[in-house]
Amino acid sequence: MLDRLAGNAALKKDLAAALAAGRLAHSILLVGERGCGAGFAARCLAADYLYPDGGPHAEAVLRGEDTECISLRGEGASGQIKVERIRAAREAIQHSALSADARGRVLFVYGAQDLNQSSANAMLKIIEEPPEGVLFLFTATSAAGVLPTIRSRCAAYTLAPVPPAECAEVLRRALPRLSRDEADDLAFLYEGHIGSCLDAVQDVAVRTALQTARDFCKAAEQDDTYRAAALMAGLEKDRAAALAVLRQACCLASGALRRPGYAGLAPKHAQRLLNAAAAARDAIRANGNLRLTLTVFAAGSCG
Repeated sequence: MLDRLAGNAALKKDLAAALAAGRLAHSILLVGERGCGAGFAARCLAADYLYPDGGPHAEAVLRGEDTECISLRGEGASGQIKVERIRAAREAIQHSALSADARGRVLFVYGAQDLNQSSANAMLKIIEEPPEGVLFLFTATSAAGVLPTIRSRCAAYTLAPVPPAECAEVLRRALPRLSRDEADDLAFLYEGHIGSCLDAVQDVAVRTALQTARDFCKAAEQDDTYRAAALMAGLEKDRAAALAVLRQACCLASGALRRPGYAGLAPKHAQRLLNAAAAARDAIRANGNLRLTLTVFAAGSCG
């Protein structure tokens, strides 16, 4: 299944060789920027580990549906992986029987940077003395964000975005309804991050955030403070939606710096918008006042 991962030839070769030789580390950390496909890469590796001959069970792993896979990710307002979830996963690993078809079991930890000190300590108790046949697959957007106690016990691999032309081809195969121009535009906007491209087409929340960000870019280019403020006012009670729009605004502004006029933005407006969006995201993540932050962002993005 690793051959389904786009690009990253060296990574796929190294992992496939380790699997074939039976020397794959029991704990793997896959690092990649958001949208690079670290989660998909983890599932591809898990499928090859559990079901080397492929088949329906391997396909179920890719879909996140196989019974021999346990998945953990951040929850709630904090977005952290709770220690109770780690303990429950440990119990499931240690006290449940494997199916007859699988060669082992896999524990996914999506977003290892979201492990707090307590949950990381609970995880260490498992990976320091790993049960026979269990593969631990961690993903993270940055290796530096993963606690050293976890990072030091993993074999780390880095995923890279693919060239935009290759990204566009992957998109057209995955989504035949996309025109060549649409695929090219997405590949350019998200700089070869296939996951981000797919989300922009398939995820309603992301599509909505992107459209709001495009509308905001028009207001910023025209120095229309009233329109910019009105767009942000609709996000004052939804922190997640606000962060999503700011992320899309950053992507659009970055695109305009690489290709002047993209999203209707001149470079000077794009840089101003990018700076304002980055500051707003930092303020929101630091639990700043959402309404005030969005008001300042709207004003700062316009002349």
